[in-house]
Amino acid sequence: MNATYAARAAAGALAALLVLAGCSSKARNADHGDGDKASASPMKTGVGVSGKTITLGALTDMTGAYATLGKSVTQAQQLYVKQLNAAGGACGYKVQLAIRDHGYDPQKALSGYAELEPKVLGFVQFIGSPFVAAVQQRIHDHDKGLVLPQTWSAALDGYYIRTIGSTYDMETMNAIDFLMKEKGIKKGDRIGHVYVEGDYGEGALRGSKHVAQLYGLTVVEQKIKPTDNDMTAQVAALRKAGVKAIVLSAGPRQAASLVGVAAAGGFDVPVIGNHSAFAPRLLATRAGPALTRNYWVASPWLPIGADTPEAKKLVADYRAAYPKDALDNDIVAGWIAASAFGEVLKRACARKDLTREGVLSALPTTDSLDLGFGVVQGFTDFWGPSARASVILRPDKSVTGGLRVVREPTVSEAASAYVDAD
Repeated sequence: MNATYAARAAAGALAALLVLAGCSSKARNADHGDGDKASASPMKTGVGVSGKTITLGALTDMTGAYATLGKSVTQAQQLYVKQLNAAGGACGYKVQLAIRDHGYDPQKALSGYAELEPKVLGFVQFIGSPFVAAVQQRIHDHDKGLVLPQTWSAALDGYYIRTIGSTYDMETMNAIDFLMKEKGIKKGDRIGHVYVEGDYGEGALRGSKHVAQLYGLTVVEQKIKPTDNDMTAQVAALRKAGVKAIVLSAGPRQAASLVGVAAAGGFDVPVIGNHSAFAPRLLATRAGPALTRNYWVASPWLPIGADTPEAKKLVADYRAAYPKDALDNDIVAGWIAASAFGEVLKRACARKDLTREGVLSALPTTDSLDLGFGVVQGFTDFWGPSARASVILRPDKSVTGGLRVVREPTVSEAASAYVDAD
């Protein structure tokens, strides 16, 4: 999703300001580093641990361009923390979230990170790839805390900033694999790729180009801006180019327009989007019938309406906690990130080290985390995502969350062997 890209130009300025803000981080860290040494506990603790409480940061968007995403992710993580604490916490430590809403504003994201960083053990949520990019160098050089962002850009993945699930490039490879195996796309065919400028779209494009080179396809590119909501020109260009299928790496509004325009013009080719290119509310729009007929979605995990005990429990618990709110796959994204961080905390506890270094040391021991959503997460590779598989989904308004599974988690040969040159 996250991915937005309008703030990309501000990333350099943000990064410079953040370096200045980080100049006193060593002094601040020293103030927190010995907080529990005077106690009788043998546990080693540091920043973000006070007494018997662990604080994790959540930099979210509850009021801006990605408010729907931010609300679902945050509420899912609050639910996880509530249940974790009710079960005894992380080896007796209570976990709490320090939440800041940046409203997808660059300056608020800067100030939110600068405020929370000296107070938290790590970040269980960070929405906005431009903002994560702005603090990336500071995290690696100075802060050294684990960050699980709600972005799937391979450009941001590595060591301290860890992608949960397949990155957009690998997800796109898996999506095209589905088109080739299930929708008749073959060597020599032309496929369209409509992608939004920025880390999200350009990362996904690397995936389609990689597959095209491997299997003799031709990619017809259509680059758009995040504010472009009418896909009429793009559909016309792709139709003229004779594409046999379309990949969409943009947002839900672009998906509704592209699929709706294609259907209205009788341009009957399959369209598949990355997981950020769908929202259940689309099914109630005029584009709903076209989406259910000719649109598919690649996802890093099973949908919220999956037929697994864990998914059913999450649905029941979320409905009980937030009875007025809709169910969507962003809830799954938030839940999986919180669960993964919670598991790492438990392993760090067992190693008697709840410092930032201790959490990072415990991370690679989490190598087969099955949370009941089809894709096992593993963190042994410090420079890669936690998984490479994708689930293929299809819009269906009769299903909880609006998506049903049409292909179980699969790693394409292209994604399995892929090494990002960047």
